[in-house]
Amino acid sequence: MTLSSLLVSRDWQEVSVLECILGGLHIAVDVESEPERARAKLAKSKIDALIVDCDLSGAASLLLGKENKAIRSSVPLLIMGGSSRRKQREIERGAFVFEKPISVEQAVHTLSAARNMIVDERLRYHRQALDLQVSVTCGSNKRLRAHLMNLSQGGVGIHVGKPLPTEGPVQVRFALPGSRRSMKVEGEVAWMDPQGNAGIRFVDTNQRIKRDLQLWLERQYFVN
Repeated sequence: MTLSSLLVSRDWQEVSVLECILGGLHIAVDVESEPERARAKLAKSKIDALIVDCDLSGAASLLLGKENKAIRSSVPLLIMGGSSRRKQREIERGAFVFEKPISVEQAVHTLSAARNMIVDERLRYHRQALDLQVSVTCGSNKRLRAHLMNLSQGGVGIHVGKPLPTEGPVQVRFALPGSRRSMKVEGEVAWMDPQGNAGIRFVDTNQRIKRDLQLWLERQYFVN
């Protein structure tokens, strides 16, 4: 899977700069010079990032409609050429704003931040199917062998032969495929069924493990 963006502009010099930067961030670019045609594309397809040149005639009406369902599903990235008041209003609405003429350094920083937000949103509900043997420790010393079925940023789905306690801490140890580093994650039982399937919700995950897990999930997500 890849990320996608819709760039609404007729400033071809700025367009060429942004195409280069977005390509380096592995974000596909669809350029549209007419705001109305851009609106139609947004209504028909899922776009991860919307980039609008506010110097373009008709851009204001496109942005005013960004509360509708089609545009709300995108991350609005605005090439601002308007007044300072308008820039501040867009910042307050959660837009990413950068100036014209485009500074490559600023654009890379801004678009990288936007890409991270998009990826975080995609991975929030993504569960990666796996087939791993893991170690589950309940309380202080009760260790069980379990089968890990899926993994997300927030927890794991496992199959275990014995019932797990529904209260108290649970520790899960596993190594991600392709990684030499073993992970030890604290969690709690979110649910369990009579067939021995259980969901473990991560709690108090340290930043290093969070980052390693996110990077691994991102690689699997975009490869598949």
